[in-house]
Amino acid sequence: MNVAALATPSAHGWVRQIAGPVHRVLKVLFSVLLTFLGLTCVTFVIGRVIPIDPVLAIVGDKAPPDVYARVRAEIGLDLPLPVQYWRYLMKVLHGDFGNSVITSQPVLADLLHVFPATLELSLLALIIGVIFGVPIGVIAATHRGRWQDQVIRFGSLLGYSMPVFWLGLVGLLAFYAKLGWVEGPGRLDVGFDDIVPTVTGLIVVDSLIAGEHDVFVNALSHLVLPASILGYLSLAYVARMTRSFMLSQLRQEYVLAALAKGLSPFRVVWVHALGNAWVQLITVIALTFGSLLEGAVLTETVFAWPGLGLYMKNSLFNADLNAVLGGTMLVGVVYIGLNMLSDLLYPLVDPRARESS
Repeated sequence: MNVAALATPSAHGWVRQIAGPVHRVLKVLFSVLLTFLGLTCVTFVIGRVIPIDPVLAIVGDKAPPDVYARVRAEIGLDLPLPVQYWRYLMKVLHGDFGNSVITSQPVLADLLHVFPATLELSLLALIIGVIFGVPIGVIAATHRGRWQDQVIRFGSLLGYSMPVFWLGLVGLLAFYAKLGWVEGPGRLDVGFDDIVPTVTGLIVVDSLIAGEHDVFVNALSHLVLPASILGYLSLAYVARMTRSFMLSQLRQEYVLAALAKGLSPFRVVWVHALGNAWVQLITVIALTFGSLLEGAVLTETVFAWPGLGLYMKNSLFNADLNAVLGGTMLVGVVYIGLNMLSDLLYPLVDPRARESS
């Protein structure tokens, strides 16, 4: 008996099992690399065409010409554009975004300091949007054309139409100034500053870790209103997309076949149809989270929330180009990471993706 001949099929099967995931990961990494290079090109071009002179932001308007020329040479603006881009790319790969004009600190240090506040706000908003948006979208799809569907579509349209800064001002007036149900602008009351040691950067989590329940309640009271407003915007989008995906799934033949076999409508809708719709919803949720991070500028401005959005707004108004480009790069990297995560999650949700890759 030829032992090698018997071992060959199983060896080939093992190689195929390993090659599939490896090939999938390599494709994702290659796509991420190209996207990252495109992102650096875009931010580099923005830094060159934006009507802000980084040299003047450093030396001031009244600096003598020799000082202006010396600083311009020090930061490399006198070099050819390809050389400038190469130097910029190398600095970005090393996490060097320059120093902030406002804080005189490295931009990366500033971003690491303010980003957890935006992450905390956006995470809670995303949780609100997904927990309520997906079931609402399913209900709208299963009651298509009825009053439930009309109410949900109208509510989603309002979420798209209302400016977030207007909702923030109305929310502060109603729930903070009039009713007193929540705390006002800011992330914490002044009396609770510097009580909780930073572990994750998320105050509601760090306060629980430290056992400071008063800080947790105060932080949550500050967080709930801006997160609910952002969550309403994400809920409107998630509900609308869920409705669209579910309508497509409910038209499929497997739904009729499952009902004909005697499966309950609840199981067919909420297990089978929604399970297949999750493949598309993963991308929607990932992009929603990215848009929450990007779109928190107005919300953080209204609520004086010390996060990435407020940092970038202040940097833009003070002609702090390094900080603006660093924040833009951070948001872009987050988008890239979310897309990569959604691509890697597809095979876990849909076995057909594993077979086709």
